[in-house]
Amino acid sequence: MDNMKQTPTFRYPETFRDESAVDDYHGVKVADPYRWLEDPDSDKTKAFVEAQNNLTMPFLEQCPVRKLFKDRMTELYDYPKYSCHFKKGKRYFYFYNSGLQNQRVMYVQDSLDDEPRVFLDPNTFSEDGTVALRGYAFTEDGEYFAYGLSNSGSDWVTIKFLKVCNQEELPDVLERVKFSCMSWTHDGVGMFYNRYPQQEGKSDGTETSTNLHQKLYYHVLGTDQSKDVLCAEFPDNPKWMGGATVSDDGRYALLSISEGCDPVNRLWYCDLHKQPNGINGILPWEKLIDNFDAEYDYITNEGTVFTFKTNRNAPKYKLINIDFSDPVESRWKELVPEHEKDVLEWVACVHSKFLVVCYLHDVKNVLQLHDLATGRLIKTLPLDVGSIVGYSGQKKDSEIFYQFTSFLSPGIIYHYDLTKGTEEPKVFREVTVKGFDPSDYQTVQEFYTSKDGTQIPMFIIHKKGIILDGSHPAFLYGYGGFNISITPSYSVSRLIFVRHLGGILTIANIRGGGEYGETWHKAGCLGKKQNCFDDFQYAAEFLIKKGYSSSQNITINGGSNGGLLVAACANQRPDLFGCAIAQVGVMDMLKFHKFTIGHAWTTDYGCSDKKEQFEWLYKYSPLHNIKVPDDGKQYPSTLLLTADHDDRVVPLHSLKFIATLQQVVGQSPKQHNPLFIHVDTKAGHGAGKPTTKVIEEVSDMFAFIAQCLNLSWIE
Repeated sequence: MDNMKQTPTFRYPETFRDESAVDDYHGVKVADPYRWLEDPDSDKTKAFVEAQNNLTMPFLEQCPVRKLFKDRMTELYDYPKYSCHFKKGKRYFYFYNSGLQNQRVMYVQDSLDDEPRVFLDPNTFSEDGTVALRGYAFTEDGEYFAYGLSNSGSDWVTIKFLKVCNQEELPDVLERVKFSCMSWTHDGVGMFYNRYPQQEGKSDGTETSTNLHQKLYYHVLGTDQSKDVLCAEFPDNPKWMGGATVSDDGRYALLSISEGCDPVNRLWYCDLHKQPNGINGILPWEKLIDNFDAEYDYITNEGTVFTFKTNRNAPKYKLINIDFSDPVESRWKELVPEHEKDVLEWVACVHSKFLVVCYLHDVKNVLQLHDLATGRLIKTLPLDVGSIVGYSGQKKDSEIFYQFTSFLSPGIIYHYDLTKGTEEPKVFREVTVKGFDPSDYQTVQEFYTSKDGTQIPMFIIHKKGIILDGSHPAFLYGYGGFNISITPSYSVSRLIFVRHLGGILTIANIRGGGEYGETWHKAGCLGKKQNCFDDFQYAAEFLIKKGYSSSQNITINGGSNGGLLVAACANQRPDLFGCAIAQVGVMDMLKFHKFTIGHAWTTDYGCSDKKEQFEWLYKYSPLHNIKVPDDGKQYPSTLLLTADHDDRVVPLHSLKFIATLQQVVGQSPKQHNPLFIHVDTKAGHGAGKPTTKVIEEVSDMFAFIAQCLNLSWIE
């Protein structure tokens, strides 16, 4: 019997190691034995992916919870999902999914009381729902419609056009589009958009080639793409990306130029009224802001007086007015000053004279109405504890729609007519989920102390009346990057985990995100990235200390930058978690900048080309810090999820990581927990994923958790 204990529990695929693959970083030799997995098209890589899926899928399929979870998910996810109505021209539009449709359908109404008609149904574009709508734009009069389509989850987009009144498809097609603006000039003649130059090899989302030299074009409706007018390019700055917005009054084109993912941009503009021959070449841009010191987000303008949301000397953001006729900085006026504690998230102008202002107060949204002329607060709109996830209302409209959600409420849409003076917003539509009673559960927000004493907020959702004896499985989710805030959201799969697997759902709002503004973001960037990992590990310690769970019962989960978080924490504290699920994670911190759009993330991470930054990255890079845990401990049960068309975080990150993990840790006789990867096909980074794939993915995840933590289904 003793001999049996010495053999590894799982037979991982024999994977070739190229010992000659070594890179030199500033004199440090770093082995990269699985570099060959960076070629997604080689037969060896394809065989590796197949062998891994052949190990993972049978394991998942034999989990008794998988079918129960999938059936329950299919049942509970089958509820109607609506977006806010939004007005374009004389018509109203909204998105609706009856429940289990792969893609949501766009509807049109002539008035709010009229019968809705299908306007655009992306489900008709592919049998399996893998073609998704990615971006759209109406002309000012609402009579023409441009829309982007993405295949299999890729970031590449094809733009097509419709005549709105009869949904007639127009012949215009725009290709090579990615990370693009879509902004029509008010005469309806044409639209600004971004595209990349032709590149060698393929561009279908399975390639890894880097995305550089994005340019701004103007497409005249009814002409061939080859006739499009180049309006801005940056040959000396290949990483720059410039998106154009046409101002509310139609007079100006505003060009916002970014270089990475930091909330900073240059702002150039052009007075279109001063182009007597129309748009026929590179525009004569006036350089209002010509550095990357702060962010300037256009809200509206009254003549030459422009209102911007900015973080210039205001890490929690404020509103300022700049008069383009006299743009000297000493003449800028503060319209709404920075709040001492709350973050100004977004602002919209409505009814010509009001600003709708959305704040984030301790990770919960607050919605207010301010006066455009003075910035004065007029009223705070009533809102429960949760998030605003949808808004519509233009400057020329007198009404707004906004959508609220929380951990226990799938969505309430409010309608507010500003012509009616004293009236409060009305509930326009409320969705309930059959078979789920929110009053059985509770959400609490706790603040815990991280390693350096910083207070970190965390949401905890569980059944009412549970006993805190450390016995419950916990699902701990985090992100911590790129100034992105993780606010309350409704998740059927996570609620099934709480309801049917006796779980506790926890969201840690760690540093690196935007929850408390740019200071919070910067505290988890570059040389301070370790703060993110400390915050997440201390969240787990807090759950244990308070009796919510125990280390062997905690699952950590995150995607993309959150996948990096999960892998780094599993490396640093394998003893602290029972299970780790990393989705589309950034795992090779020394090479991420070399693939697709990875170069844009150096603003958060730094870059191994620089010696000091190499040293930070090498310390925590998931791929380079895998080792057999000491003292007889083992790695948590690990599942990596990625997909063949992920051209945001290319799959090679996950492939190289799992190959290394299986080789280093999987051979250890102490390692009984599984170390698996599942590589999906015709799927990407996540945007536009069809419902069938969403249900498959969460069923796999929670079946894996149930199997590894030995959880049984509770009816």
